[in-house]
Amino acid sequence: MATTSGIGVSPELTKAFSDAVETKNVRFFKVIIQDESLVPVDTLPVTDSFNEDLVQLQEYLEDREPCYILARLDDPPSEWLAISYVPNFANVRDKTLYASTRSSLTKSLGSTVFTDSLFAISKEDLTPEAYEGHKRHKAAPKPLSAQEQEMANIKAAEREAGNSYEGSNARKNHIGQRVGLSWSSEAEDAVKALGSRNDSRIVILKIEPSTESLELDSFVDVTVDNLSSSIPSDQPSYVFYAWANPYSQAGGDVVFIYSCPTTSPVRYRMLYSSAAVSTYLAVKEFLVESGSAFPLATKRLETSDPAELDESFLKAGLNHDGPPDTIVNNNGAREDYPAKPSFAKPKGPARRR
Repeated sequence: MATTSGIGVSPELTKAFSDAVETKNVRFFKVIIQDESLVPVDTLPVTDSFNEDLVQLQEYLEDREPCYILARLDDPPSEWLAISYVPNFANVRDKTLYASTRSSLTKSLGSTVFTDSLFAISKEDLTPEAYEGHKRHKAAPKPLSAQEQEMANIKAAEREAGNSYEGSNARKNHIGQRVGLSWSSEAEDAVKALGSRNDSRIVILKIEPSTESLELDSFVDVTVDNLSSSIPSDQPSYVFYAWANPYSQAGGDVVFIYSCPTTSPVRYRMLYSSAAVSTYLAVKEFLVESGSAFPLATKRLETSDPAELDESFLKAGLNHDGPPDTIVNNNGAREDYPAKPSFAKPKGPARRR
């Protein structure tokens, strides 16, 4: 927790600053700590734009003496910038004293009028160029965590919702535009055809790095026993597996599997990771449009080793570990799953006579 020095604002500074706020004709106040009080020692009038007036400030700054500069901004002129000028060559006591008094200065004069603050350690930090750099830094978006970035991508994609077509071979995915992905017609058609039959088939999509577009890698019939051998083991891919199974009420699921082997280049892993959610949402809409026989599973699966993909992996990932309500018999017909016998309460011990 930061400590304060206990040094207060002098009546002289309070009156001068109050008058300047009303008249709007003062550009800079130079304030120093003198006799345990904050006092104004120089005042510069408004003569031009803020950046032009900033040039004049240089001659009022010392190489070894800290000070505060209260600067009126241009737009709007009712707002002020609080500058703490503590040069590198100042002695340690002064550095500590000015650092612990800064908040007292702005609070005493009215925090609401100070809309920005700046900390300078040399005269070069108070040039027009340096101030423009400060504004750019302040306006720049704050860095996001991976989860926050993913949510931002989804929200941006939702704002841009609406199909956009750019020729027959590159249809823009309105959900994936935020991450710069487009869909080839082959990839989109394969996904829409995935749910047209109630058997097990697989669509594998890959990203073409040069164009950042989704391309069809393969579209074949695959049983669950051959699933792992059908997926590339040396590069990332998006896998959509229409899995006919007795565990789903619909008779099957379309399972999204994001496969990213650990040996994949970092650039590819980042690219695939950033587009995984938007690709899933796009496929969800394609399957709804095409009237898919199987619904898209709400659980999204991930693997770094395609060899682990088998029926047990899918069941666990989709929470299908419990017994199904119905099963498929040897003739292909669906019938009720045998009910579990009820638990019989054991008899108690015989009573003694």
